[in-house]
Amino acid sequence: MAARVVSVAFDGVEARRVDVEVQKVGGPSSFVVVGLADKAVGEARERVRAAFAGLGLALPPGRVVANLAPADLPKEGNHYDLPIALALMGAMGIIPQDALDGWAAIGELNLNGEIAPVAGALPAAMAAGAMGLGLICPEACGPEAAWAGDTAILAPRSLISLVNHFRGSQILGAPKAGPMIDGAPGPDLRDVKGQENAKRALEIAAAGGHNLLYIGPPGSGKSMLAQRLPGLLPPLTAKELLETSLVHSIAGLIAKGALTRARPFRAPHHSASMAALTGGGLRVKPGEVSLAHNGVLFLDELPEFSAQALDSLRQPLETAEVTVARANAHVRYPARVQLVAAMNPCRCGHGGLGRGSCGKAPRCLQSYQGRVSGPLLDRIDLTVEVPPVTAADLSLPPPAEGSAEVAARVAAARALAADRAQGAGEGAAPLNARAEGAWLDRIVGLDPPAKALMARAAEAGALTARGWTRTLRLARTIADLEGAGAVRRVHVAEALIYRRVGPASEGVGEARVGAYGL
Repeated sequence: MAARVVSVAFDGVEARRVDVEVQKVGGPSSFVVVGLADKAVGEARERVRAAFAGLGLALPPGRVVANLAPADLPKEGNHYDLPIALALMGAMGIIPQDALDGWAAIGELNLNGEIAPVAGALPAAMAAGAMGLGLICPEACGPEAAWAGDTAILAPRSLISLVNHFRGSQILGAPKAGPMIDGAPGPDLRDVKGQENAKRALEIAAAGGHNLLYIGPPGSGKSMLAQRLPGLLPPLTAKELLETSLVHSIAGLIAKGALTRARPFRAPHHSASMAALTGGGLRVKPGEVSLAHNGVLFLDELPEFSAQALDSLRQPLETAEVTVARANAHVRYPARVQLVAAMNPCRCGHGGLGRGSCGKAPRCLQSYQGRVSGPLLDRIDLTVEVPPVTAADLSLPPPAEGSAEVAARVAAARALAADRAQGAGEGAAPLNARAEGAWLDRIVGLDPPAKALMARAAEAGALTARGWTRTLRLARTIADLEGAGAVRRVHVAEALIYRRVGPASEGVGEARVGAYGL
């Protein structure tokens, strides 16, 4: 007798159907799992055997075959234990097959028969609902799976409670969705004294979703500023919340089913590998750039990251997704992030200007900053020099404006961009950092003085084709913060000031003024 239970295999954030079929066949006693299963899936045999023993059950005599179909789809992970056990119980007549027909299942079995939590409950529940099925998942995953909406969810604590439910001696109630939390309040911008230019750049970056790089000596406040960016950003929309939660579910980062509208802020250590940043590994887990989807990816000590790891971010910053290529599969994860980075001007930290300057300048600066490739820097919209904080700055009272006041201006600027895109048709971007093509030309509409300034910058060789587009996006954001309908020369001039021209030791602003003839 054969029995079948539906499960899923994860392909990025998507869950694909897998039919778990179990049949007793003739031959010597054995238990085999076939269907391109990895080691964790193959070990399910022993976990299922031990869980059955804990219930006082023995495997049927003869050969038992568990087939995971389709056979050419790789099966990875620990969530196939429960569907294999249920299908085996159906084949043994312990659970009626018709009782299993309307369900998909995921879960790992402990040796005592309890069902342990697994990653991916939310995408599994959504996939089950799309197939017209309910989902059986571990009790700990029930609040997360319940966010899938109308999908029926069963979340048993153990295998015996699930058997009793299907046999009618115990009724399992549907779990409730986990809480929606606002997230802990972040640090306030009012804590940062001085650095008005750096604060202005942070506000512009928040308003348009632009990438930002701070260059300055140690202790100048680069990391403090970057850590306050999430406090300036609006909460996730419903669509963004779903996208972000799917990635976090695959990574196993949703605790007790609790979702949050706070935007992700990921700050990996500079020793992170390429796989840690962009995703990969044995089971192709999402990397930091995907875990920061719809949020902020902060890279402190930027040149200390390996060149290979940094350059692996170039494609995700353009396409807003990561594709991990394998010999037998291509796995895609979303990666729409706002990159914020910080670095010292050179290894000693002080650069070539001011007291305590580097004695090896400019060679030391060029060598240190040369660790970051030009193509990656070209994808950064704002490059800002952060000077040392003086004693006079520290003695000042706290600034009058904090994160709340700046966040209000950011929200107003984003609302302008969203209103322009509303009903504008295909190609319209609700955020300036994503505007391109005809839509970008439509929303910018440079006047003659602004066009002349852009042309002068291009002739000076300071703008690549990508730099031209990103400068226009930045100018549009600056105009939105001002509430201006048209992008004027003054907006373009400020945007050009933020484009990187030479090493920080030369004076970032001065180098750009000379290059553009401002």
